[in-house]
Amino acid sequence: MQKMNLSDIHIRDPFVVPVSLQRRYYMYGTMGEYTWLDHAVGFDCYVGDDLEKWAGPFPVFRPSEDFWSDRSFWAPEVYTYAGRFYMFASFKAEGVCRGTQILVADSALGPFIPLSEKPVTPSDWECLDGTLHIDEVGKPWMVFCHEWVQVGDGEICAIPLSEDLSIAVGDPIKLFSASQAAWAIELNSKGRKGYVTDGPWMHHLPNGELLILWSSHGSGGYSIGVARSTSGQLKGPWSQDKQPLYSKDGGHCMTFRDFEGNLWLSLHHPDGFPNERPKFIPLDEEKLVLH
Repeated sequence: MQKMNLSDIHIRDPFVVPVSLQRRYYMYGTMGEYTWLDHAVGFDCYVGDDLEKWAGPFPVFRPSEDFWSDRSFWAPEVYTYAGRFYMFASFKAEGVCRGTQILVADSALGPFIPLSEKPVTPSDWECLDGTLHIDEVGKPWMVFCHEWVQVGDGEICAIPLSEDLSIAVGDPIKLFSASQAAWAIELNSKGRKGYVTDGPWMHHLPNGELLILWSSHGSGGYSIGVARSTSGQLKGPWSQDKQPLYSKDGGHCMTFRDFEGNLWLSLHHPDGFPNERPKFIPLDEEKLVLH
C-alpha cells in the first residue's frame, strides 16, 4: 500500500496512539470532508512506523442503521484501558443535543462499537470533545466542553464515570470558562457571540503539575492555551497562562511520546476548511514551551 505524508491527510483533531509492542503509531481524527455537512460516514485510522509516512485510511467505525446520530462525527480519542481500546467521540442529530459517547474495540483498528446506547454527557447539554482522565486515586472521569453555542461563555467541565466507563456516576462539575483566559477573544459566528472552548487535553508535568491544554480563538486565530491546577488535582482551582501555547491558526491538540521518548504536540493546522492537516511540534516539557 502506498503511504501518505501528513500533507496528504485531510483530518481535524489528530489523535496519535503509540503502540509500543508493535512499534506503530495509530492516528485518528475528524474526517475533514464531512466535518460541516449534515451527514457523516464514520471514523478512520492511519498507521505509521514513524511520524512521517502513513498507510490508510482504515475504517474503524461505521454506524449501524439504528445509530442515533447522523452528522458531526467529531474528535475521536482512543485510549487503552482495562485491556481494550476505548474511543471517546462527539456526535449530533437534528433536534438532539451534541454529546460525547464512548465506543470500544479489541484492536486499535476496531471495529469500534458503542459501549452504551447514548452519550455520557448530559442529554440536555450541548457538549463535545470528551477526553479521559484517571485521577490520583484511579477514578475515571470524562473532561469535556459545555458548548458556547448554549452557554455563551464556553466551559470546561468534568463528570465521573463508572469503572467500566459505560455511564456517568455523578453530576458534572465546572472547571473553568473560556473568558477566564486573557488571550481568548469573543467569537462572532453567524450572528452569535461567545467564547469558545474546544479540545481539552490533560497533561501531567514531571513535577506532578496537572495541566489542561485547550483551544479557543485568540488574536492569531485558532489557538491553544494552558490551564494549570493550583492543587494538582482535577477539581482545581484552575489558573490560565496569560499567553497561548500556540497561536498560529491551529489547535485541538493532544500530546504523545514517540518511541525514543520525545514529547510531541499534535494539532491540526490551519483551521479553515478544506486545508486542515495534522501537524506535530516538538514540545519542551520542562518549560512547556515550543522548541
